[in-house]
Amino acid sequence: MPDLAASDRARDRTHALFVVCVLAAASLVIAVLGAAPARVSARELLGETRTPGDAAFIASHRGGAATAPENTLPAITAALAGGFEYVEVDVALTADRQPVLLHDPTVDRTTDGHGRVSALSLAEVRGLDAGSWFDPAYAGTLVPTLDEFLDALAGAGGRGILELKGEWDAAALHDAIGRVVARQLESRVILASFDARTLALAAGASEVISRLLILKHVPDDVVQAVFEAGARGVVVSRKAVLARPEIVDELHAVDARVVVYTLNRDEHWDAVTALGVDGIVTDDPHTLSDWQSAYVGAD
Repeated sequence: MPDLAASDRARDRTHALFVVCVLAAASLVIAVLGAAPARVSARELLGETRTPGDAAFIASHRGGAATAPENTLPAITAALAGGFEYVEVDVALTADRQPVLLHDPTVDRTTDGHGRVSALSLAEVRGLDAGSWFDPAYAGTLVPTLDEFLDALAGAGGRGILELKGEWDAAALHDAIGRVVARQLESRVILASFDARTLALAAGASEVISRLLILKHVPDDVVQAVFEAGARGVVVSRKAVLARPEIVDELHAVDARVVVYTLNRDEHWDAVTALGVDGIVTDDPHTLSDWQSAYVGAD
């Protein structure tokens, strides 16, 4: 039988080399142009690194999925109106390569339609009802476009964490980033992905817009993984960070941030706050905010 472990290691090395090469090429282009705006620091975008017991910033998951249909304008505007500066949404590409806010590979769960997002045109996706499944009061709610989300963000003065779903090529990333730049939101938008290659391609499209690497499992050298992705930090599962709590200090030591997803219970908030994580993604930002006020007040 072939040595699968050796094969995996070879693939990982090739992938890492590709990512580093793309990042190097992006840096060279920026150096040659000379006029590119400065990249936003992690401190400007995500605040100071937290210490154990500090309140983490709150990112409202899929706009605020506990109070309105996920990834819709009602959820997004409610979260921003409620004073929650960070809104996390999922961005997928339609068959005609238009960015829309949907989490799943298919539209079946969150609309009245059927089929894969990547097989439906923008017009077909926009013809779906994305609200009735949540509550009849939201009947007729549309799947938002990326433009609509960015307009809402610009109008409210908030910040957005955009998880890029599915496969993104350089052309799609250039197009999406162009929409961000057109609204002068480079300092208020973060691109996030499980795929380091996607983040590297994003770096080629804009060195200004910050990136976060999403991890379900933590690699042995998480600092190197963040470096290779050109990221400002990680968005990591609760189980992973509790299994390797030392990564919080390791990443803070290189001025990277640790954001944990998706926590909706006080015992989960307590566990990661005690580690000093920098951000918490939640479906219920109002309850988390109240919990943080009580937690900090108890000290």
